[in-house]
Amino acid sequence: MKTLTIALQKDGQLISTSFELIEAVKALGGELLTAVLAEDAKSLAEQLASRGGGKVLAVSDSALKYYNDDNYVKVISALIAKHSPDLVLGPATFYGKALFARLAGKNGGKMVSDINGITAADGQVVMTRLSYGGSVVSEVVKNGDGTFFATLRPKIYPESKDGAGEVVEETVDASALEAKMTVMEMKVESSGAVNLSEADVIVSAGRGIKGPEHLPLVQDLADSLKGALGASRAIVDAGWIAYSNQVGQTGKTVNPKLYLAVGISGAIQHLVGMRTSHTIVAINKDKDAPIFNIANYGIVGDAFEIVPALTNKFKKELQG
Repeated sequence: MKTLTIALQKDGQLISTSFELIEAVKALGGELLTAVLAEDAKSLAEQLASRGGGKVLAVSDSALKYYNDDNYVKVISALIAKHSPDLVLGPATFYGKALFARLAGKNGGKMVSDINGITAADGQVVMTRLSYGGSVVSEVVKNGDGTFFATLRPKIYPESKDGAGEVVEETVDASALEAKMTVMEMKVESSGAVNLSEADVIVSAGRGIKGPEHLPLVQDLADSLKGALGASRAIVDAGWIAYSNQVGQTGKTVNPKLYLAVGISGAIQHLVGMRTSHTIVAINKDKDAPIFNIANYGIVGDAFEIVPALTNKFKKELQG
């Protein structure tokens, strides 16, 4: 069994999911390879090797400074052709999902997206994923020859902290570094904002906050916990907040340690995107709101009284 994980980087820094992937495949046994592409991939490869990345394949070129579907697919496909992995695993992030769909298509492989577990049993690799809004857990088994592709939901596994590894500097054909599009610069949408996909704490707002003028109330609560601000589709569609904050079936799928839902009723489309959160706290004045069916803790009451009280408490307890 040979597994290749794809470590993605942003602004020359490895994203946390790179180490989560390594931790996820440790129990599979067999040979582990990790690929990292960057303008200067060697230093990133050394980090991965020191934290259990196995044989870390480093590809360095100025064309790889920023993520580019065209370049990444060509370069990783060249590595797949050379090393013939049985399984290629990447993160189910915005870029990871786009990348792996193209990788599977180009390499003629089967694929499963957004898995939340991976194990080895009876000589086979078994992956689990949520279906039908999370009400069903499906098992996907890798059978037969050929390379199989999968993306893993972030925050399911902890980051690998240590382990053995070695760095192998790889070269690819120059044609793999030619693309129809060149990324010249990348800018963050809002300075200082916490990325939803990477956040350990998310506080999300729904229509229960009554208007965009009350969003700062929820933002203050998120800030007091050093978390990210999320939103239901209803308030995104209403124009109260940007789409980048949306959690749910047509937004981001998240898996934080703590998810606070403020004024969110709990439509299935929203639950799909956050129901695997480790701890869910719901605040809603409607005691029959569906969100309470999956919440670990529920607070029935007026959010305009509860949220400021929680914010003040957290500021005192966590920030001194």
